[in-house]
Amino acid sequence: MSEAANDTVRLLWGPAAKPTRGPKPALSLERIAAAGVEIADAEGLGAVSMQKVAGLLDFTKMSLYRYVPGKAELVALMVEAAVGEPPQDRHTHDWRGQLTAWAHHLTDSFIRHPWLLDATIGPRVMGPKELTWLERVVAALDGHGLTGPERMDAAVLLAGHVRSIAQQSRAAGPEGSPEAELLTALGTLVHRHADRYPALATAMAEEGGRDQALDFGLDRILDGLAALITRRTDTG
Repeated sequence: MSEAANDTVRLLWGPAAKPTRGPKPALSLERIAAAGVEIADAEGLGAVSMQKVAGLLDFTKMSLYRYVPGKAELVALMVEAAVGEPPQDRHTHDWRGQLTAWAHHLTDSFIRHPWLLDATIGPRVMGPKELTWLERVVAALDGHGLTGPERMDAAVLLAGHVRSIAQQSRAAGPEGSPEAELLTALGTLVHRHADRYPALATAMAEEGGRDQALDFGLDRILDGLAALITRRTDTG
């Protein structure tokens, strides 16, 4: 494991290293992460820097390095803070209800913090909270005839659907944004050339379809898992 990865593991999983010199620590990893999240929420992940976070906290950049080695570790702390805890298991035996709540909560996290889509790609160290999201899916499907790899694949499939919906939401942007205007223009073009794209024009003219994308895809994924579970339990 690289030195940077080791630093990330230490910051996310502890115990946190305490500065051995200088005055009593006036900062905390929680405050630093919260400042980074505030900047990313307002301006995007690219706007986050050690200098900017230090300035928001009214500290010097060098003082920040006593707590966080660099931007990569800072982003890891921000992800852990922003993703939060998954929903509690209120339906112990209802795996479908658990996974539905899971998907909706994770979608909300990505929509509240769109930069999470960029910060959670590629190989990286996950923190305790983020790993708990994976644990929830695997645990919900335990005891239903699925293998360990299948339960892991189900988690990846659900997360992929959530990310796709969140990416669509980010691309659409707020009403009046350039992205929203482009989508409106696309609808206008399809309507204008309905003779060439009749099926698409009819589908886009129907109300409510776009907002149901999360649940529609989620239900199809869960239907497939239910069919597999039934097949396994019937033959088991």
